[in-house]
Amino acid sequence: MGEAVLWGAVAASPLFVGAVLAILRAWPPRWLGIVLGFGAGALMASIAFELWEEGLKRGGVLPLVAGVAAGALSYYIAARILDARAAKKKKEAAGGGQLAVGALLDGIPEQLVLGIGLASGEPVSIALVVAILVSNLPESIGSAADLLKGGMSRSRVLLLWAGVAVVCALATVAGFGLATVTGDVFRTAANGFAAGALLVMLVDSMIPEAQSKAKELTGLATVLGFALAAGLALSS
Repeated sequence: MGEAVLWGAVAASPLFVGAVLAILRAWPPRWLGIVLGFGAGALMASIAFELWEEGLKRGGVLPLVAGVAAGALSYYIAARILDARAAKKKKEAAGGGQLAVGALLDGIPEQLVLGIGLASGEPVSIALVVAILVSNLPESIGSAADLLKGGMSRSRVLLLWAGVAVVCALATVAGFGLATVTGDVFRTAANGFAAGALLVMLVDSMIPEAQSKAKELTGLATVLGFALAAGLALSS
């Protein structure tokens, strides 16, 4: 259990660190767009090589596709609720809120799977941990910066991302405890849920946000993020 607490905290910490970095300095829009594009590429690699590929190996197509559909619908509904709330308050922080929702809907199932793996005696890959950092850090930096721009106070931004990080870390502990009553089908569905939520978030929020800020550099930054994260995933 102690190992699950440790690795859960390590995997979730970039979410809070990114929010702190966004508060410590004002990121120029162009640089923020590059960071978001890089993070989007890293998340694409995570979907392809960690969530989808691993899910197929463990539980097959049906639970994976069912998880993808559930994750996509969950993110879509949550994002539309955020849009409606932002419209009522006449604020522009919806994009940052959508990134936070995406991080939560991705982080919970992803770290559940991490906890189950730890309980099963599977070794933790340092390459995988680095890949999580590469994808989570830009996501939280971009979200926190947008939330601050939309008028949210620094303390609320920190509390929001601290909450997201804590919930994701606790998911690792929950996965460790659930290991004895779950199997490969559950792990595959969890992988699919994370992949579905991330795919909608990337198309709906993260990539358009990056494109609006970094313009022609977005594609290059995305490819670099994908290449780095894919290399780390394939070497693990």
